[in-house]
Amino acid sequence: MSEENRTQGPRQLFGDLAPALAGYSEDVLFGQVWEDPDLSARDRSLVTVASLITSGSTDQLAFHLGKARENGVSDKELIATVTHLAFYAGWPKAMSALTVTRSALTDE
Repeated sequence: MSEENRTQGPRQLFGDLAPALAGYSEDVLFGQVWEDPDLSARDRSLVTVASLITSGSTDQLAFHLGKARENGVSDKELIATVTHLAFYAGWPKAMSALTVTRSALTDE
């Protein structure tokens, strides 16, 4: 994901197309859910990255890899997560995730 997309919120990215979804994304998901103190930001990032890999949601993966790094997850841990999930989510999903991961880690 480009740096521009990373710094823009959902309202700027797609608020004109789907204002309700953009609002829910910012207010509920990145507001209430991501700020819940019962799970650390680092752990929440790992869970989110794992979920995106297992579901094959690579369009959102690049953003969340960057967020995971911001939240203290190392590049080595992200690669280990993809590798580990190859055996649980399936090889094709892991390979697709690895392609996105390589790009996300080398963009910076």
